[in-house]
Amino acid sequence: MAKELKDLTKRADNYSQWYNELVIKADLAEQSAVRGCMVIKPYGYAIWEKMQQTLDRMFKETGVQNAYFPLLIPKSFLCREAEHVEGFAKECAVVTHYRLKNDPNGKGVVVDPEARLEEELIIRPTSETIIWGTYKNWIHSYRDLPLLINQWANVMRWEMRTRMFLRTAEFLWQEGHCAHATEEESQARTVQMINLYSDFAEKYMAMPVIKGVKTANERFAGALNTYTIEAMMQDGKALQAGTSHNLGQNFAKAFDVTFVNKDNKPELVWANSWGVSTRLMGALIMTHSDDNGLVLPPHLAPIQVVIVPIYKNDEQRARISTHVEPIVLKLREMGISVKYDDADNRRPGFKFADYELKGVPVRLAFGERDIENGTVEIMRRDTLEKSEAPLEGIEMTVRNLLEEIQDNIYRKALKHREELTYTVDTYDEFKEQIEKGGFILAHWDGTTETELKIKEETKATIRCIPLDGDKTPGKCMVTGKPSKQRVIFARNY
Repeated sequence: MAKELKDLTKRADNYSQWYNELVIKADLAEQSAVRGCMVIKPYGYAIWEKMQQTLDRMFKETGVQNAYFPLLIPKSFLCREAEHVEGFAKECAVVTHYRLKNDPNGKGVVVDPEARLEEELIIRPTSETIIWGTYKNWIHSYRDLPLLINQWANVMRWEMRTRMFLRTAEFLWQEGHCAHATEEESQARTVQMINLYSDFAEKYMAMPVIKGVKTANERFAGALNTYTIEAMMQDGKALQAGTSHNLGQNFAKAFDVTFVNKDNKPELVWANSWGVSTRLMGALIMTHSDDNGLVLPPHLAPIQVVIVPIYKNDEQRARISTHVEPIVLKLREMGISVKYDDADNRRPGFKFADYELKGVPVRLAFGERDIENGTVEIMRRDTLEKSEAPLEGIEMTVRNLLEEIQDNIYRKALKHREELTYTVDTYDEFKEQIEKGGFILAHWDGTTETELKIKEETKATIRCIPLDGDKTPGKCMVTGKPSKQRVIFARNY
């Protein structure tokens, strides 16, 4: 393990390679036999489960219910909303046949040409179309609204360049799809969900985010507006961490989803959708981790505390265990996930390195000397600081330390973002600064033409028009035309 840690590439030397190696070495995921897809390993999936469970509870507290819809979508459904199909056409995986047969040349099996589907099916890139095709059967009256549905699922978007968790052909996510009687209700839900994602990112992931609106060029295909949360990674690049879309009545029109209002008149339904994915795993890794491995926020760590006994023989191990077991029970009663690793097949030094690599927030080491002194050694993963604490009341010490670590890594990430956020007024300044990374606040004239020119010349995109940003008007840094407010530019994942 010591060799593995030594071999982990330093962030300053090659950030991309450091990330790829860390995903593998920390046992989060690995490449699969299917090009562009990954296998999420148990430790990686345990982190995703914590995210999923927390978000699921937060959704349900707002009245959302879970359901499940088919993986396969009729091609005709996807084609009903023109902007939507255009946005996803190049990423679609298509099922054309339903049967294989033995190869007449004796080389395994081949697709049976006689088993071609009457209508091709799309492996879902997103579920708006199949869900709104279903909602037509569910919604008839104003009494059926609002309809607040979420599904936890996988999706397929054919990607040429992939990176585990950040961009894979298949990934896990949740997608919420709500139907409302009024435009105002739908808009309120759209904003409510981006606020919920922001709260989750900051309170659980310890990742500061900026809430904003996407430009027309960057918004979701088929949406009137897309709200986003944008996070900054340690290399200064932006990562879109969650989106919420006001779909207006576009999908209701496409699938003829109407309801009878209180005046007994038919109306089209108003819609929104919102989602986050396993991309949050990549965000978690890149926001906090260091050259020694993962740094996990305690609120999402599968193992919040690990206790490693230091012993020379079975008699000592048994004696240490009698002192440790009550501590384990008390910590679990307090809702803290704890592992007592008394396995005798690995030395303590190996265990220390392994749990450090995997980002366990707090490590306790306990041996014969500690029994005599009534103390325990504590190591916090965020700072790698070691200290001694009294064994009496160690449970409260640990609980307080976990909250301190959660707060500390958030403040560290926020400070990093603030230090790498710049304000520029000229295009020459912009071109120079964008090479150094970070978020750039600059004026833009609001046109897609200027936006695409900047992207083509600098590889930077408008991450969002901040909801709480500087609203002072100015002049576009490129054209000199009037600008309503500064927007955030960055290179992104």
